[in-house]
Amino acid sequence: MTDTPGGPDGPEAAKEAKEYVAPAERGRTTIADGVVEKIAGLAARDVVGVHAMGSGFARTFGAVRDRVPGGGKSATRGVKAEVGEVQTALDLEIVVEYGVAIADVARAVRENVIAAVERMTGLEVVEVNIAVSDVKLPDEEEEETPPRIQ
Repeated sequence: MTDTPGGPDGPEAAKEAKEYVAPAERGRTTIADGVVEKIAGLAARDVVGVHAMGSGFARTFGAVRDRVPGGGKSATRGVKAEVGEVQTALDLEIVVEYGVAIADVARAVRENVIAAVERMTGLEVVEVNIAVSDVKLPDEEEEETPPRIQ
């Protein structure tokens, strides 16, 4: 029989009886859907061949909002996230440049988004669904011209 210092019921025995929990594991961290949407939106925009994010209506509405003082550009335009405790799923709507291979752009967007979200949040990305809503033609005018407000 081995005794701990201070006897079998001493202070060392009490310490051993308590389960040790590392300081980093004391508490809970929650990540809002909007945080994941921003990360994913910025990561998707970094991919060559992605012209814009969101549908035509969302881009038009966003262009107007961008010009309102304090409105700012929306990093979440075209991105929807569902965030759980340890996993997240994402839906992205993109506009691609004419001439790029859409399958290659979609693959690159998935890889970039998954890498960024998992690295920054620690969440497992279970799926990234991509909807290509438009193709930007070289001679097309920019759709984000704001409507005239009188």
